[in-house]
Amino acid sequence: MNRRQRAKTVIELEPRRATSTGTARAPTLDLEPDPLYGVALLKTALELKRRKDGTPEEILRGVLARMRLPEDEFRAWLSQQGELAKVLGGGGES
Repeated sequence: MNRRQRAKTVIELEPRRATSTGTARAPTLDLEPDPLYGVALLKTALELKRRKDGTPEEILRGVLARMRLPEDEFRAWLSQQGELAKVLGGGGES
């Protein structure tokens, strides 16, 4: 083999394994949060700063509706964030 030539490495990939529906876990526990949740929080904060005529709850609902994000999933994610939920009026109190 010439010095300038590199040895070719061949990697064989394993075929994707099919998972049965009986052994699959709940998707809400395994999935990462939507990256748009942070954007929704930022937009909500900007709206809260700019508008003085709405409650934080109304403004949050409006932002989520415009971004077409599911409110219940967003609130579940928000409740995992702890103190942040209290700031937006989602309350940490259950």
